[in-house]
Amino acid sequence: MKKIAPLVIFISAISAPSLLAQATQKTAPRSAAPHSTSAAHSLLRPSSLHDKAPEVFKAKFATTQGDFVVEVRRDWSPYGADRFYNLVKYGFYTNASFFRVISGFMVQFGISARPVVARAWASATIPDDPVKQSNLRGNVTFATAGPKTRTTQVFINYGDNSRLDGDGFSPFGRVVEGMEVVDKLYSGYGEGAPSGNGPSQDMLTKEGKPYLDKNFPKLDSIKSASIMP
Repeated sequence: MKKIAPLVIFISAISAPSLLAQATQKTAPRSAAPHSTSAAHSLLRPSSLHDKAPEVFKAKFATTQGDFVVEVRRDWSPYGADRFYNLVKYGFYTNASFFRVISGFMVQFGISARPVVARAWASATIPDDPVKQSNLRGNVTFATAGPKTRTTQVFINYGDNSRLDGDGFSPFGRVVEGMEVVDKLYSGYGEGAPSGNGPSQDMLTKEGKPYLDKNFPKLDSIKSASIMP
C-alpha cells in the first residue's frame, strides 16, 4: 500500500507499512473467558458469526464519553456491513478501547480487549468492497493493511479524508447521532508506536486492555455496543 506522509505508521508484527493498518495478532497470553451467546455462535470461532446484515441498520455505542450511533448501509459496502453487524451483535467490541485517536484525522478501534479473541480473528479477513462513498467527516470505514486484509478494526473520520478513497478504504456507514461524543474521545497520546508515543497495536493484541490501563489510562473505551431495534 502506498504511503501518505506524514501519517504512515509501522504497526504489524512484520513491520509492514500502512496508513490505517491492523495488527497481525499472532500470539496471545492468558485472558478472561470470551463472550459467547450460544454454542453455535462464539467469538472464538469467527466462521460461526456470519449473519447477513439488514440493508440498513443502526448500532449504538455506549462509551466512557457518552453514546453515539452508527447507521450502516449494505449498499455502500456489503462485506464490511455484514462483518460490522456480527461484531456488534455478538459483543466483540465490548470493553475495546479507542487506541488511536488523531485530532483532525480519525479515531480507530477494533482490537479486542481479550487477547484470546484477538488471536481468533487474526486471519478472519473479508473480501474487499469497492469504494462507493468517500471518507468524509463522520463516515465509518474498516482499517486495512492492503488488499484482502480487513478483519475487525474500524475508524471514524474526523474530517475530509477523501485522499484515502483511492487506497481502497470503503466506508460502510456514518455516525448519525453523537458525533460530538466522538470528537471528545481522548487524543492526547497521539500516533501509536513506533512512530509516535501512543499505544503499540502489537502489545495491545498480546496483552489486551490491561496494557492500555497501565500505560495509557486516559484512553476512552466502549462500555457496550448493540444493534438497535
